[in-house]
Amino acid sequence: MKTILLAGGVAMLGTLVGTRWFIMFLASRGYGQFIRDDGPTTHKTKKGTPTMGGAVIIISVLLAYFLAHLVLWSPPSMSAVLVLWLFAGLGFIGFLDDWTKISKQRSLGLKPRGKLIGQAIVAITFAVGVLYFPDAHGATPGSRAISFLRDLPWAHLPLVVAVVWIILLIAGTSNAVNLTDGLDGLASGASTMVFGAYTLLSIWQFNQWCTKASIARSTCYAVRDPHDIAVVALALAGACFGFLWWNAKPAKIFLGDTGSLALGGAVAGLAVVSRTELLLIVIGGLFVIETLSVMIQVSVFKATGGKRVFKMAPLHHHFELKGWDEVTVVIRFWIICGLFVAAGLGVFYTEWVAGQ
Repeated sequence: MKTILLAGGVAMLGTLVGTRWFIMFLASRGYGQFIRDDGPTTHKTKKGTPTMGGAVIIISVLLAYFLAHLVLWSPPSMSAVLVLWLFAGLGFIGFLDDWTKISKQRSLGLKPRGKLIGQAIVAITFAVGVLYFPDAHGATPGSRAISFLRDLPWAHLPLVVAVVWIILLIAGTSNAVNLTDGLDGLASGASTMVFGAYTLLSIWQFNQWCTKASIARSTCYAVRDPHDIAVVALALAGACFGFLWWNAKPAKIFLGDTGSLALGGAVAGLAVVSRTELLLIVIGGLFVIETLSVMIQVSVFKATGGKRVFKMAPLHHHFELKGWDEVTVVIRFWIICGLFVAAGLGVFYTEWVAGQ
């Protein structure tokens, strides 16, 4: 527990202090956000706001995780290292995207093909890695089975199919968080709650871990490194919480693709190593809604030759154009996110109680 708390505290302090310095660094060089011409007109005032704030989150999380292990003399686990690789790797792709926008003075970053290739390389290495590296008990960081609250025994997949499934999960989640990152503090606040949920979930899995002789085999969790997964999850939650100080309206800095892709990858990675992949649909319900709004908008637009379901997608822009103040949209979407997180944890705990 000391490692978990230390990592969370250091990560939060890192973004609270580090983001201020990073804002000054970016502002002094004129590295600011470009705003889409087809977005809400109220967003025009945000042009020039420093971006790439996700870099501070990435550095803070990595520093917090390894510092906590160094101080308390505990070795890193393969599950955590793989999640951090996915987190930092996708963040690096996002950084290249953000840097391209800034350096070329445009609102579009990397070419779609290049961005997709970079994301694929990171996702493939993670997907393959989690299916290997067994511990002393034979447990690997991830599994070939699709999971809900734990691995589903009837959903065991061939190796190649399992890798593809994990890659699709990563792609969907990282892009979902990227779509949600459209208002000041929305994605960072929602991510704080989601990572907090995975912290509690992983601590519970550790307390009911199958490697403990006193735990009944029928209700134990056959995950590899639940305690260290909680360390990563709270470091992520702490970093997002600290960043929110600067990212809440009026935002002094944006996550950028650097942050949104990294956070989305981390969410997917935690779902894989905690073996709660389908539960992510509930815990990350806000991200699902935002993504579905875009899918519905595009599908209807193409099918009807130009008709729209929403004034604008993702969904948060629809409510902005209906006249809601940005702060109102963000707070209400945070409430929705909190309800989904509570529901996900409730389902997780209820399943364990029912098995007693």
